[in-house]
Amino acid sequence: MFYYLARRLANYALLLFIAVSLAYIIASNTLDPKAAYDLTDPTRDWDALERMFIAYNISDTVPVWDRYTIWLGRVFTDWDWGMTPTGASVNSIIGIRIWVSVRLIIIGSIIGMVGGVAVGAWTATKQYSKTDRIVSILALIIISTPVIVLANLLQIGATQFNVATGTQFFEFTGETGTVGNYFGAALVDRMQHLLLPTISMSLTGIASYSRYQRNLMLDTLGADYVRTARAKGLIKSKAVTRHALRTSLVPMATFFAFAVATLFLGATVTEQVFGWHGMGIFGVSSIRGQDINGTTAVVAFSGVCTLAGALLSDLLIVVVDPRVRVS
Repeated sequence: MFYYLARRLANYALLLFIAVSLAYIIASNTLDPKAAYDLTDPTRDWDALERMFIAYNISDTVPVWDRYTIWLGRVFTDWDWGMTPTGASVNSIIGIRIWVSVRLIIIGSIIGMVGGVAVGAWTATKQYSKTDRIVSILALIIISTPVIVLANLLQIGATQFNVATGTQFFEFTGETGTVGNYFGAALVDRMQHLLLPTISMSLTGIASYSRYQRNLMLDTLGADYVRTARAKGLIKSKAVTRHALRTSLVPMATFFAFAVATLFLGATVTEQVFGWHGMGIFGVSSIRGQDINGTTAVVAFSGVCTLAGALLSDLLIVVVDPRVRVS
């Protein structure tokens, strides 16, 4: 098992290096840091700006390959991802934005995964019943609703709830707001601001994951080994959990791992609607701001998330499927 995981990790590391290198080269050829400034400003000292760009290693007067070797050396030696065209440290920005995304995504993704598996497995055991049909209709409605629409509907509902109760139970603009003077006020404030985005992400996750899990469970419930277990006297609940559910979780493990990895940059709409400043928004603003180093850092983070998801998928499969452990 250790050799299997080590081999996979080495392959992922090589793919990550190639992807990030290509991202830097493409960004260097397509983005123009000078466009981040007002090109029509006659008072601008363009010579001083050019010297600054050379110091930041983003000047188009320096060949791309030379800039790439300098950038790569700084990353490997000092873990320095460079500067933005406006002089901000990419390391500092990434260090803040990553934790914003983690706070926003982690709870919602866990609730979505666990809830989706539970709902999908439960409805599969009640195929074609009224409960199954109602859950399926609700799930399809949520899946068909754009994230921006769902988030705004939740905000409207939260506002109506606050007005009806005369409270500010739901806070949904930014990460923090007005903090009270009581013990634990800061934590309560953050939880209030996190509640609605978490509900938005959880509903989408539960709806989509439940559809996959239901279909996989239906396949395994009719398998020969499940029927054999039932014929030997194993009660239905144990046959479902020990055999059908465990087998159906093997492909779901791969889906979970990659879904969580892509959520970090895929939650851009959620971040925009609820006023959070995570990695998704930073990725968009980096491209708009002609930021070569920032764009490359976002691609690197995305690649790490994706390859971490792939490795997590391998680990989950090893845990769920004993056959992989001896391969």
